[in-house]
Amino acid sequence: MWQAMFSFTNAVVVIAWLILAFLPRKPLAMTAVLYLGVGLLCLCYTVMFAALLSGSVDPGQVPGSAPYVASDYSIAGLRKLFLSDGGLVIGWTHYLAFDLFTGLWIARDADNKGFSRAVQLPFLFATFMAGPIGLFTWLIVRERRAREMHPAQNRIRL
Repeated sequence: MWQAMFSFTNAVVVIAWLILAFLPRKPLAMTAVLYLGVGLLCLCYTVMFAALLSGSVDPGQVPGSAPYVASDYSIAGLRKLFLSDGGLVIGWTHYLAFDLFTGLWIARDADNKGFSRAVQLPFLFATFMAGPIGLFTWLIVRERRAREMHPAQNRIRL
C-alpha cells in the first residue's frame, strides 16, 4: 500500500509541477494545479494520516525497530515514525503538498510582478527540489520589484 501511495503522490506532483512550469497560466491550468495537485495531495495526506493514527493500516515498520507512539513529538518519537514506510510516505506527501502550494504562490506572485517565465523557472525548480530554499531566494528577488510597484505602501506606519 505505502509504495503505491508513494508512487501515486509522486506522479501527481510531477504532473502538477510540469503544468505550473510549462503550460500557459490560464485559469483552468492554475485551478488544476491547486485542486488536482495541492488539494489531492492534501486529501491523500489526511486519509493516510487518519488511517495510520487510528491503527487501521499497518505502518510498515522496519523489522526490529521500536513502534512509534502517536503522541511522542520528540526527535526520538519522530525518528520511530519515519522508520516506518507509512510515516515516511505521509511525511513525503506533506512536503510535496506544501512545496507545490508554495510554487503555485511563487508563480502567481511572479506573474503579477511581471517576471518572465525564464526568470521564474529556477525559483520553481529550487522550490520543487528544496522548498524553503526556493521560497527564500524568491522572497529576496521579489522584494525590490514589490517596492517599485507599490512605493506608497513601503512607508512604515506607526
